[in-house]
Amino acid sequence: MAKVLRLERHECDDLLGQFLDERHYDTLVERDADVYAYTKLTKNNLDDEHNVVAIFRKNFFTKKEQLGAYEGLAEAAQPSQNRGLAAGPKGEKLQNRDWVTIEQEQILQFLMKCERLPTREDIEVIRARAKTMMDTRGHVWLSSKKPDGWTFDSWVNGLLHDISKVNQIEVEDVREEARRVWGWTSDTTYANPVDSGIAGWFDRYPRIPYGRPTAYTFHNYERFKFSYPFLQHLSKAFSEFLPVRHAAQYECIQKLDPSFYVPGTVFTTITVNKNFRTAAHRDAGDLHTGFSNLTVVAKDGDYEGGYLIVPELRAAFNIRPGDLLLINNHEYIHGNTPIVPKKGNVENFERISLVCYFREKMLELGSRAYEDQRYNFVESRRANKKHGLWREGWNGVSEDMWESQEWFDYLKKHGGQAMLDQYHPKKDGSSLEALFG
Repeated sequence: MAKVLRLERHECDDLLGQFLDERHYDTLVERDADVYAYTKLTKNNLDDEHNVVAIFRKNFFTKKEQLGAYEGLAEAAQPSQNRGLAAGPKGEKLQNRDWVTIEQEQILQFLMKCERLPTREDIEVIRARAKTMMDTRGHVWLSSKKPDGWTFDSWVNGLLHDISKVNQIEVEDVREEARRVWGWTSDTTYANPVDSGIAGWFDRYPRIPYGRPTAYTFHNYERFKFSYPFLQHLSKAFSEFLPVRHAAQYECIQKLDPSFYVPGTVFTTITVNKNFRTAAHRDAGDLHTGFSNLTVVAKDGDYEGGYLIVPELRAAFNIRPGDLLLINNHEYIHGNTPIVPKKGNVENFERISLVCYFREKMLELGSRAYEDQRYNFVESRRANKKHGLWREGWNGVSEDMWESQEWFDYLKKHGGQAMLDQYHPKKDGSSLEALFG
């Protein structure tokens, strides 16, 4: 019999982007439990799906199902710098390269735009403000450009000294000097590298404006299918424990082309994390009326920690390989305690966490055939050196391309009039050249 926990919700947005530990929970859930939230303003503490936060079940999946999930999904986790807040605060260095600190960047940005000669008071105000700021992405100093022995603090102090002592210094001189120093930093911003990736399918993105299988799924589809029994059992459990939430997600899945979700489930996408201690964050992109489904599989499950903390409830879940956790990751902040392999298992250690969900923007997709035509159109433009917009490195994408006559003509020719009428009604796909040429 699952234990029912009713926990008060507290605001703690100040923790976002920070690593969580034992200071952030009072209740450790290690047995079957249904967890509900209430606030001091809640009039009725109803144990229903409206205020359920998590459903936790120990040893839910069979060894065979876990092995299938591991074989089918583990390799989707690859080095990534695109996990935002979840990657946590920047470390001291990024792969032996020094970060441009928030303080340094704020000072440089101020100096590059200053309208008068800066003072020490200006710099101290910026330094004080920077101490209250947190960023999970940033630039790094380029050792190939930054002089040996050069330090930022000495440079700032020297600049301020010159401003106070040398009458000939103009504001433009300060701006130019700051721009010169900014030139020693990377053009690209980085985040902490983590092993994380996605399997399944993904919605349109400005630079990739068509629905598609993820890169992992596209290149490893037969391997990906090993995970189907596990994912189907997970989806069935979702329907049994949270029928209302599942029904909302099932209604959405029925609107998609079957090529865009895992057969027999309500999942379009699986986030796969390997030995990844996530910092405090909320998930984004998942269906707000649905629910996240989380579990862990492992090559070697002999590890300590890795508790999933929900600081707003002062609760943590000791989720181990084979356990089931249905959790409202969309609305509630969550993150992990350190994941520590026991001695002797460090080299082969793998803790794979799987978050299975429905990406809400998938509802904007057309049929697989239509999305494939969008892909083909982009690729045809990218490869066409005679195209008016072509340039070296162009990805084939341009503003308003999906409302262009070029696209309508292409879709009519390659997808047919019926597809054009379905997705772009009142567009006949006939250019002036076709009419009068």
